[in-house]
Amino acid sequence: MKKKEIIIMGFALFAMFFGAGNLIFPPSIGVNVGKDWFLSGIGFLLTGVGLPLLGILSFTKIGKLDNFAINISSRFNTAYCTCLVLVIGPLFAIPRTGSTTLEMGIFPFIDNRFHFFTSVIGSILFFGLTLILVLKKSTITDIIGKFLTPIILSILILLSFLGITKNIGSPVSKNINNVFTYGFINGYQTMDAIASVLFGSIIVKGLEGKGVTDFNQKKKYLSIAGIIAALGLGLIYFCLIYLGARISGISNFSSTTTASLYLAELTMGHIGKLIFGICVSAACLTTSVGLVALVGEWFEKITPLSYKTITTTTCIFSTIMAINGVDFIIKLSIPVLCILYPVTIILILLNIFEISNKLTYRIATYITLFIVILQILSKSLELKYISNFLNLIPFSESGFAWLPPCLVSIIISFIISKKRT
Repeated sequence: MKKKEIIIMGFALFAMFFGAGNLIFPPSIGVNVGKDWFLSGIGFLLTGVGLPLLGILSFTKIGKLDNFAINISSRFNTAYCTCLVLVIGPLFAIPRTGSTTLEMGIFPFIDNRFHFFTSVIGSILFFGLTLILVLKKSTITDIIGKFLTPIILSILILLSFLGITKNIGSPVSKNINNVFTYGFINGYQTMDAIASVLFGSIIVKGLEGKGVTDFNQKKKYLSIAGIIAALGLGLIYFCLIYLGARISGISNFSSTTTASLYLAELTMGHIGKLIFGICVSAACLTTSVGLVALVGEWFEKITPLSYKTITTTTCIFSTIMAINGVDFIIKLSIPVLCILYPVTIILILLNIFEISNKLTYRIATYITLFIVILQILSKSLELKYISNFLNLIPFSESGFAWLPPCLVSIIISFIISKKRT
């Protein structure tokens, strides 16, 4: 491959992970952590940038999605991938595109009294258009995507430059415990690590289609492209988190999306907020079409239902979810992502290090799954006896109670395997 093609692949990776949802979380984190924005930003980058790239790189080892968790079992792999599709599909990511469009592209310009009515009508129109584009397999989303990413990127560069050079405020102290963990867990909301598992095989196939079949070459090209994408994403995220921290003294942000719009208006004026809202809305439509198509293709493969039936049902369900707003969807997604992400982290790492021991896969994955479910139950149901048990595990207070048992289980599984041989 030529250098130009590798650079293009780097920008393609950047575009893949750079969705409208990624614009709303970094400023919100900065607002909430204030002076601790840097440490929290490191945590966010690990899950918002690092994990997705590792997820992509893991496919240089396994080749296709059907092999991602095959060392546990084929049934587990199918169930796991189905959960991922549902999460970045109708449960959370797809309806969030509709809600984000409404909250950033329409709500700022209409009276609060009409928000609910607009939510209903707007969601129906948004997902109606999504369905039409999905069923017709229109190229309009590709056209939007090609031109939209550079436009949004240019706006963000301008916003960052003006936000850093202008006196828009200074970071203030906030009462957030474990700011690193706060950023780390909020990085789950990008859902890019989950998406990387589903998109990884497509990228590998793209390389093979260009004649790149050697393992070392695939690893080299993906690594270079990954560094390009990571630098772009990391720089934008850090700038947005910092800008959010600079307006942390303002506490009247009504929703997660408000901070981004406020920054756009503060740095570029009312027209900046309007342009920013329109661009984000168009990006949301592109993302929505892509995700609905992915859901349709996956469930058409594993169920007897038709592509049209699946995509239509997905759009109807997403319409209902979107009416409730971005913050409602985020609140619902937190416990699910807190279960899926640790398991995804373990599987990505086991695949990258080419651990072939099936016992290691099973023990590490099931123990991680068990611990994170206990964590969610103890928080949701306020079960003190479970909390007391989890507090005995190192790093529990930081939200990583699953990590020590997982590492111990990996060591034990290796010892057992060696004794068997």
